[in-house]
Amino acid sequence: MHTHLLARSLRKRGHRVTVFASSRSDPAIGVEAICAETAMMAVGTTEAIDVAFFREHHAYLSLMTDLRHRDFDIIHNNSLHYLPVAMADSLPMPMVTTLHTPPFCWLESGLRLCAARNNAVVAVSQSVATLWNHVTPTDAVILNGIDLAKFAFRDRADPQGYLVWYGRIVPEKGLHLAIEAARRIGLPLRIAGPILDEDYYNTSIAPALGTDAVHVGHLAHEDLAKLVGGARAFLCTPMWDEPYGLVVAEALACGVPVAAFARGAIPEILDARCGVLAVPDDFVSLAEAGLAALALDRRDCRRRAETLCDAERMVDSYEALYRRQIGRAEQHTVSRPIAMPLHLGAERAALHG
Repeated sequence: MHTHLLARSLRKRGHRVTVFASSRSDPAIGVEAICAETAMMAVGTTEAIDVAFFREHHAYLSLMTDLRHRDFDIIHNNSLHYLPVAMADSLPMPMVTTLHTPPFCWLESGLRLCAARNNAVVAVSQSVATLWNHVTPTDAVILNGIDLAKFAFRDRADPQGYLVWYGRIVPEKGLHLAIEAARRIGLPLRIAGPILDEDYYNTSIAPALGTDAVHVGHLAHEDLAKLVGGARAFLCTPMWDEPYGLVVAEALACGVPVAAFARGAIPEILDARCGVLAVPDDFVSLAEAGLAALALDRRDCRRRAETLCDAERMVDSYEALYRRQIGRAEQHTVSRPIAMPLHLGAERAALHG
């Protein structure tokens, strides 16, 4: 989603953008396919996963080798793969790498091997930057953004009165705690999202559903925005340190106050006018936060989204970083032809993610 939004926004601003991704990606944003599928899609036997791993490894190895001979002004690496950062010093052009997750062994290894002075490292939150600090310092923190137009502001909640929870239905998202908290608050909970862990759903969620806790399914965007916008508050229950938390930004854009576990980047997004933080993994604390959130002004929630979560702000920050990186590369490179002057329509960027 991040790569798609960034590529689309840059193209609208007049930049020439090529996205290197799998063949299942949206061709409308200028995709050059580097593989048929990725390891994330691989399921089944160990052999099948090994084959997928090799395909992904070969795809990135081929891409990085090919980029040495391309004339892009800058590369933006949004992937979670180790090869782009490990091979960054082989590129004639500068690179920006965005860290979207906490550290894990493969990407950590690649960053430790990265000797490139032309690779700027960005974290999507200060929380992520802190988690990666033992591996590499970050050059910038650029919070993710959303298309505010897709999450319209509602100045009033639905008269029926309900709370909302939405996201992937998996254990680490903590839906079972939201159900408990909503019952203590005394308002019905509407739940939206795909069931990605059948065992968790069948054992921890389905038995807890009823007239006051209803799973409405995996909704299309328009229906989801309508559901979220009509809620009196959004209960956010991550059981791990969320690197950012797009659902929080989306709820705020709709004008919906947030009650959330104080984990990861969520305390960076919320302030006292738009959200209330709860003790992690404590549904009683979440219920108290939810009750307090009901009194918050929906206009303050929207203003917070406009100030902190707007995709245009995010793209402005990346454009500025691209310019700095290209400028530094020009200062240190006398043997390579200077890249085009930076103005709208001049830069050529490659993103992969």
